[in-house]
Amino acid sequence: MPSPAVIVGGAPLRPSDVVDVARHGARVQLAPEALSRVATSRAIIDALADDPAPHYGISTGFGALATTFIAPERRHTLQASLIRSHAAGTGAEVEAEVVRALQLLRLQTLATGRTGVRIDVVETYAAMLNAGITPVVYEYGSLGCSGDLAPLSHVALAALGEGHVRVGGQLVAASEALASAGIAPLRLREKEGLALINGTDGMLGMLLLALHDLEILLDTADVAAAMSVESQLGTDAVFAADLQALRPQMGQAVSAARLRSLLAGSGIMASHRDPSVCTRVQDAYSLRCSPQVHGAARDTADHAALIASRELASAVDNPVVTLDGRVESNGNFHGAPVAYVLDFLAIAAADVASISERRTDRALDPARNHGLPPFLAHEVGVDSGMMIAQYAAAGIVSELKRLAAPASVDSIPSSAMQEDHVSMGWAAARKLRRSIDGLTRVLGIEVLTAARALDLRAPLAPAPATAAVRDLVRTVADGPGPDRFLSPDIDAVAALVASGAIVRAAAETLDDLTSVHPL
Repeated sequence: MPSPAVIVGGAPLRPSDVVDVARHGARVQLAPEALSRVATSRAIIDALADDPAPHYGISTGFGALATTFIAPERRHTLQASLIRSHAAGTGAEVEAEVVRALQLLRLQTLATGRTGVRIDVVETYAAMLNAGITPVVYEYGSLGCSGDLAPLSHVALAALGEGHVRVGGQLVAASEALASAGIAPLRLREKEGLALINGTDGMLGMLLLALHDLEILLDTADVAAAMSVESQLGTDAVFAADLQALRPQMGQAVSAARLRSLLAGSGIMASHRDPSVCTRVQDAYSLRCSPQVHGAARDTADHAALIASRELASAVDNPVVTLDGRVESNGNFHGAPVAYVLDFLAIAAADVASISERRTDRALDPARNHGLPPFLAHEVGVDSGMMIAQYAAAGIVSELKRLAAPASVDSIPSSAMQEDHVSMGWAAARKLRRSIDGLTRVLGIEVLTAARALDLRAPLAPAPATAAVRDLVRTVADGPGPDRFLSPDIDAVAALVASGAIVRAAAETLDDLTSVHPL
């Protein structure tokens, strides 16, 4: 049964709505009240179009050319020229899910009735989404202020029947795709070209997709840490609720509670609780401080989600049509609020990956792994075991540290100094997507390594939750044995991480974990 359509224009979109449309191809439906608002605001623009006084975006040029008056007979050409000239992206194509998120979020703003476009424009954008027409957008071109001009211009260009799109993954001319779907190309009128490109929709779309993925990855990080603590004969005493309460950070409390639940019932943990058996005073930071690091990342993601929710309730355009009928210039297109949290998340992703890689490295070192063979090798000296998997994780972490350098502080002036401070939010979002991919792979390597270490602790039995994850890993990667081609195992476990399968396998054994924070 097809999923219900996402309603656009009735209320602010939910993050899950954006993921459903962008990633899963959900259809959209325009709310009737949205069409009424659009018609009302368009009437205001039509009245101003006949006014001999200049009005920005209606009867003037744009940006540094805002003081240039445009004669009525040239204004339609002005709007189309704006789109063609601003569709100046270059580089690799942007992923289809990012473009669909951008299309949807621009449609939501158009449907607020604050941009002054005609109903035809709103209906065309909805029809393109429902027909699976995805404009080709390129990697480079946006400075994040005034919004994501170049990416949004490529979308608008396709709505004009120009440029190229992808339909079912196939590259076709936009004119051909629109004709096949029975969609008439737009002929823009006053203000409409500006309204189609003056928003932060690209960076916001990538933020929402990243937050969706990070929720899974931060859950997985707790599972991976539990497997590492257990397989390296660590202690769960440091995760006690009363110790965690001494520092009342919300994310930390959640991660610590999860670690306690994930390690409950472990035969391996029970084997060394007696002080006469284990004389270590305390575990290394990468084991002991997992809740503090994972929790800080959770709190950062919560802050980013708050900013995203406010953006979803916004109408970002310049100028805007106010409720009392004024058409006013503003600076709401500046991407700083989104750019900052995109950078914050890249920092968090790098640090979670860093502590994960350190846990993996400890598992491979006979001086620190408490009785496991070097590199978890089958025949020491002949086999290298997981040695180079750790190299891969270390290489990724090194790149994630570079990607954690903030883009949002790297403003560069443009448009003859009219746009003299820009957000670079699009760049922040692009590097975050790479950070998310890297974190996924680093966690996959930790889970793969820890599963092998748990096997090597036999006959001691792991906790039910970690055993379930180990068993899932064994469906895609063999257990301890002679060296084999390792890349397919790493990729297969990384795919389990990305899909949320690792988290689900653990959660199915832990009925009480949902009372702390749902996995």
